[in-house]
Amino acid sequence: MMSDRIVVANARMHNLKGVSVEIPRDRIVVFTGVSGSGKSSLVFDTIYTEAQRQLIETFSSFARARLPKLSKPDVEEIRNISTAIVIDQKRMGTTLRSTVGTATELYTYLRLLFSRCGKPFIGPSFVFGFNHPAGMCPDCTGLGKRIRIDPDLLLDREKSIREGAIVHPDYKVGAWNWREMVAIGLFDVDKKLKDFSENELRDLLYAEAIPVEKRHGAGTYTKNYQGVVRKLERLHINKAKEQLSAARRNAYEKYFVYSACDACGGSRINEKARSVKLNGRTIPELVNLELSDLGAFLGTIEGDVARPIVRKMQQMLSYMVEIDVGYLSLNRAVATLSGGESQRVKMARQLGCDLVELMYILDEPSIGLHPKDIDAMVRMLRRLRDKGNSVLVVEHDPTVIRCADHAIDIGPGAGRGGGEVVYAGGVEGLLQSAGITGEYLRRRAAGGGARKAWTEAIEIRDATLHNLKNVSTRIPRGVLTCVTGVAGSGKSSLIHGVFLDQHRDAICIDQSPVGRSSRSNPATYIGFFDAVRREFARATGTDPSLFSFNSRGACPVCKGLGTISVEMSFLDEVKIVCDECEGKRYTDEVLALRCKGKSIHEVLKMTAEEAQGFFEEREIGRKLRILCEVGLDYLEIGQPLSTLSGGEAQRIKLAAELHKAGNIYVMDEPTTGLHMADIEKLTRIVRGLVDNENTVIVIEHNLDVIRQADWIIDLGPEGGSKGGRIVCEGTPEEVMRCPESHTGRYLKGA
Repeated sequence: MMSDRIVVANARMHNLKGVSVEIPRDRIVVFTGVSGSGKSSLVFDTIYTEAQRQLIETFSSFARARLPKLSKPDVEEIRNISTAIVIDQKRMGTTLRSTVGTATELYTYLRLLFSRCGKPFIGPSFVFGFNHPAGMCPDCTGLGKRIRIDPDLLLDREKSIREGAIVHPDYKVGAWNWREMVAIGLFDVDKKLKDFSENELRDLLYAEAIPVEKRHGAGTYTKNYQGVVRKLERLHINKAKEQLSAARRNAYEKYFVYSACDACGGSRINEKARSVKLNGRTIPELVNLELSDLGAFLGTIEGDVARPIVRKMQQMLSYMVEIDVGYLSLNRAVATLSGGESQRVKMARQLGCDLVELMYILDEPSIGLHPKDIDAMVRMLRRLRDKGNSVLVVEHDPTVIRCADHAIDIGPGAGRGGGEVVYAGGVEGLLQSAGITGEYLRRRAAGGGARKAWTEAIEIRDATLHNLKNVSTRIPRGVLTCVTGVAGSGKSSLIHGVFLDQHRDAICIDQSPVGRSSRSNPATYIGFFDAVRREFARATGTDPSLFSFNSRGACPVCKGLGTISVEMSFLDEVKIVCDECEGKRYTDEVLALRCKGKSIHEVLKMTAEEAQGFFEEREIGRKLRILCEVGLDYLEIGQPLSTLSGGEAQRIKLAAELHKAGNIYVMDEPTTGLHMADIEKLTRIVRGLVDNENTVIVIEHNLDVIRQADWIIDLGPEGGSKGGRIVCEGTPEEVMRCPESHTGRYLKGA
């Protein structure tokens, strides 16, 4: 037995075909392969799951009795694993109360510093806490934000209440709130709102509690009426957008606006806490500084009491700056961080951990990073390794792959065509291997060829959102434009915040989830599941609704989900396969019904490629071909959308929008989660959209995609306050000649 290696024997999770591999400990080990090859099945579903299961086994019997017994992954044996810590791209919090300061504990140290060294002294550290009654602003309860409704957007004053004058979905004609308002008789529901008096309108919108008593046949209806605005604010006031359903989130974004709290100015703490100063600065001033500037300020604080606190804070801040998130502030809500920013903050936090011989698992840490930022991230990976830890990285980026000590290539293809170890060994050996990864790593960078000319453009003038500094630019029509720049340079502010706000008809294909529940799948999203159910109904002489796992045919125990969720007290939620249907979602009666010898479950387990040859209906075949066209041929058509990666989610959105002409497409880092071979396919699809006279705008860091652009808008030169302006714009060749452009430098050197 080799204790210096993690030994995995005969792993069979998902598409893994009896994988056996030895992984060096205390090294950076990169797992690569085409999208869907089985990398995540090996690293997360096998190694990490087993590490978590064995950790729980070390708990006391008291604790274990209150936790579900985790199933052992489908693997014969795993030896020599350590306690595993996943550093992924999941959001660190969804509430408005979670900030960069609270997530990193920097705000805890800052409160402690002010309680001991601030003037005047007002009490212990909790009196500066915005989550504590003694410290929070009483007006916004520590949120720093007020959520308000614009009545002009909420009301159609040309209509009466009965006609649907309140346009919010909760008050649409026929909805419960609408029926209640019509029934109580408090307002003239047939009078147009423009004819309401000032007092009537104020009661309609802002009344806190108006007693209502209405007699009916069964007795007396008694209730306090609350104004429309007050009621909607109450439902949403403490929630971030991510906590709402898609329908409510849309309503939320359309009618609700955030504004800084008038009382505390967005500082979250009360007047007494705001009055305390340290070296002439208050807490509100410090939490709004960029982290790099906060570190410089801490260097001015002296004294024996402050020294250990300042030293700890400066250490953490140095990690944050080193990994290129120094443009953030402590007051930044973590719900607003991108997946890449969240991952880098987590990584910086781990560098302050004194535990060793841990197993860190990172899921594509290069996502969302400019090549300059990737270099900084690689240095952090080496720091984690050099502290005596094993670092397992699932990755596609060539720079990260080349920095590894050991590489494991999974493939050779995706889905059922993958699940095998193609190569395991040193990185130099990977470069010479016969697999797809080795082939693409050996290729010389290809140029973009001829650039498509343009004559018309969409203008953006004097954009000042976030860190943008009066940015004016032109986005060419009918060509491929890449918006580039380091993390935090202002790319998303320019395109998502300004451009899309002005061009709401543009098709935005981003990294947001395509389905929040496990009920949605490629068949339902692309829109051919109804046709599939009709095929089964014709073949079996039954009703199509019987083949819906949301209706009569669903398993009564799991309600058609196939799994049962179990809440764990202090660990992540665990999903257990339903014992009744064994994960098949349907009742035995439905599963017994066959179409061309297959049950509905067996059909939904087919990949898009396999399903093409099964169905005769032309519309089903056309939509399956599109899935294959965007490189998702390996996806099972019944696979829950909630299990898709960001890159897969983006491509399935793209599949739903292909073969249209004359549109504006905005893509936010479409190469996320894609192998080099898949990026080549994506590039062909994007060029096809341009050839079809569409305008394509891509926010991207991948140099292979940038080289193919007809036009580049490069922002920076750095992130945060040091960014927010256009460094250069032009063809890739012109950008390469700009000495100030980091993008140009990496294009030239690649």
